[in-house]
Amino acid sequence: MESFLTVVEEGQFARAACRMFLSPPAVTGHIRQLERELGMPLLQRSPVALTPAGQRFLPHARAMIAAAKAACEVVKDQTRDQGTTLRVGIMAPGSAELTPAILRAFCQAQPRTRLTIESLSFTDFISPVIEHRVDIAFVRPAPQDERIIADTLTVEPRIIIAPAVGELADAEGLSLADVLDQTFIPFPDTTPRALTDYGCFAEARNGASARWGIGRATTAQDLITSIAAGWGIAGTLYSLGRFYRSPGTRFVPVLNAPWETSALVTRRNDPRPEIQAFRNLAIALARDLGPKLLPAMGCRPDQHEPSAPPPPR
Repeated sequence: MESFLTVVEEGQFARAACRMFLSPPAVTGHIRQLERELGMPLLQRSPVALTPAGQRFLPHARAMIAAAKAACEVVKDQTRDQGTTLRVGIMAPGSAELTPAILRAFCQAQPRTRLTIESLSFTDFISPVIEHRVDIAFVRPAPQDERIIADTLTVEPRIIIAPAVGELADAEGLSLADVLDQTFIPFPDTTPRALTDYGCFAEARNGASARWGIGRATTAQDLITSIAAGWGIAGTLYSLGRFYRSPGTRFVPVLNAPWETSALVTRRNDPRPEIQAFRNLAIALARDLGPKLLPAMGCRPDQHEPSAPPPPR
């Protein structure tokens, strides 16, 4: 295509070849290949002139070359900084299987942008993003804060994590009435209120306080260990049960609890194209893969693989 345009502009194959730092036979070969692909001659050779087909093709060729150059410039703009690093915070397990899928896809799409992983505790939540300690964070539930943007990645049923021995362990499903009076594993005092409320189903309590047990769970593993020790229960999302199966715990659906979210969090005032590219890719993968990760209602995550769910309400 570029050889065709250059010959038209120079009026000679020899001058076009010199301008493109190619041999005349190479330029001639490019033109012949293009004509074969189109099935008609574009240029008269002696003297060089456009055929009727060439005249019709010329403006389209110019437009295609211009579009290709513009696309190259966009890519160069996004990857010009060879040293770009994005720090990704993950409150385990993030957005379930979507988390590694998003990281892997971004590395393939943006190979010049380096990703580093930072583990986030319950006391961190979104503060590492706001304080510029990480650039992106996978958290649950989706936070409400004007300083950040929260893109919902999954919407999931709620479950409780209960000790393997006890009145809740063998239930196939529970109601909120069954769990609200139970003892819950507490979080550290510095844990954001949104996360504490999420862990004890505060939205269903009408202002009443939860009954808190002993211990202070800072991470998901702390939570599992405390529950296996019989110190209490905790509310979470369905997918956590696939990542933290333990002989000392059971994961039981709370059938009438409102579904909750996991989210990707970024700073609202971060203009970097790498951040927008990460968000766009995460949202696209969540749309395509997210529904496949959800269970049928009443399915226990420690007993069955996930299957197609009813739509969340």
